[in-house]
Amino acid sequence: MEQNSTKERLDGRVTATNGEQNGTSRRLTDEEFDRYSRQMIVPEMGKEAQLRLINSKVLFIGAGGLGCPAAQYVAGAGVGTIGIIDSDVVEPSNLHRQVGHATSRIGMKKVDSLITHLRDLNPLPTYVPYTFPLSPENAADIISQYDLILDCTDNPATRYLISDVCVLLCKPLVSAASIQKSGQLIVLNCPPTPQGKLDKKYPPCYRCCFRKPPPANTQLSCGEAGIMGPVVGLMGVAQAGEAVKILASGLHLPSSTPETPEDDPHNLIQPTLLIYSYDLNAAPGPFTFRALKMAPRKKNCFACGENSPQTLTLEGIRSGNPNYVQFCGIQTAKTTLPIEERMTALAYHVVKQTGILPNHILLDTREKEHFSFGSIDGAVNFPFGKLLMKAATIKRDGGDAEEILPVKSAEDPIFVVCRRGLDSQEAVEKLRELGLDHGGKRKIVDIIGGMKAWKEEVDPSFPFI
Repeated sequence: MEQNSTKERLDGRVTATNGEQNGTSRRLTDEEFDRYSRQMIVPEMGKEAQLRLINSKVLFIGAGGLGCPAAQYVAGAGVGTIGIIDSDVVEPSNLHRQVGHATSRIGMKKVDSLITHLRDLNPLPTYVPYTFPLSPENAADIISQYDLILDCTDNPATRYLISDVCVLLCKPLVSAASIQKSGQLIVLNCPPTPQGKLDKKYPPCYRCCFRKPPPANTQLSCGEAGIMGPVVGLMGVAQAGEAVKILASGLHLPSSTPETPEDDPHNLIQPTLLIYSYDLNAAPGPFTFRALKMAPRKKNCFACGENSPQTLTLEGIRSGNPNYVQFCGIQTAKTTLPIEERMTALAYHVVKQTGILPNHILLDTREKEHFSFGSIDGAVNFPFGKLLMKAATIKRDGGDAEEILPVKSAEDPIFVVCRRGLDSQEAVEKLRELGLDHGGKRKIVDIIGGMKAWKEEVDPSFPFI
């Protein structure tokens, strides 16, 4: 019986007549037939679609909360070559959501850890590791080797870089993002369309949808803002679903008639932004998704618009034009305050313990969830976002600046601490702009390095999160 079944399968291996174009020129092996059979019998899949998957190459940029679930399902579906790029190592705080890693692999490079997991799931694909960061210098060389790109990163600068390179190289892109209790997903530049070509049906790039990055002080990582595992998992699985659909149907291939987009079946796709919100207080019920229709390519888009061949090139990207870090206004650890307005965590601890420091106000600008895990004795929680909103209101409407402080004292010096020493510097500047330094008579001081420095310099047992 088994012998007959095998013969039937061998006899049933049929390739498409246009197999060379669609990557279906070879036959399925017995192992592939057994492994992917339940997938191939789904309507609109079949052997041709499976062979397209096997002959496809997918690049995952990021091996974290999005990359892990997305890579699992793409590898399971049988995509032939899977590249993964990430420079981080596995940490215990990753494991509640980054399901491709394990406790036994803490300290291992995330790329190596995820590939170990994927090989156990499916040893047939070829896995290509990149254990270094994606950069403007190497992005084009890496992305050019793949048919489809999945952006599984967590910062705007890298998202713009990835999208720009995908436009220039004519690569489709599946981009997702997730933070706290919400996530979003969008398919970009699919089908791949040359830079500068415009029509109402040509697909947008990331810059078409998000012309400007979010304000720098709202660009929070998962480590700062937090993340719910099921939310980022859903977005990663959705990325995998889009990837399989694109590759299996051949949508990753260039349009066959790019000059006449209205006649091209590739261009019947309506670009859609999928948004998911996770309400911890809602009654049990079905998941809630929203789908927003997105406009096609914009004529004035910097990356793919009418004049984009003059404004964006691969050579320019490699040489630092555009500057993605500057464009996104990303905060760095550089000092913005003079030394007399700053104090190390250890110095603050010493002068406080010895009584040298007089009565003072210590403002902790972390969010209340971070503050609840521990704080310096006597600190008052004043979240950075709340401080900025109150400062903006006073500047707009006027009023007593002293009212902004949660503790009323017109004379005591103010010390400000945050998580890592960035927000506190801006908070000091805002308080001084409001005149709370009384023309220099009242000290407003930043604690260098924030609560991270407090743990490293003063209290190793402090629960820094």
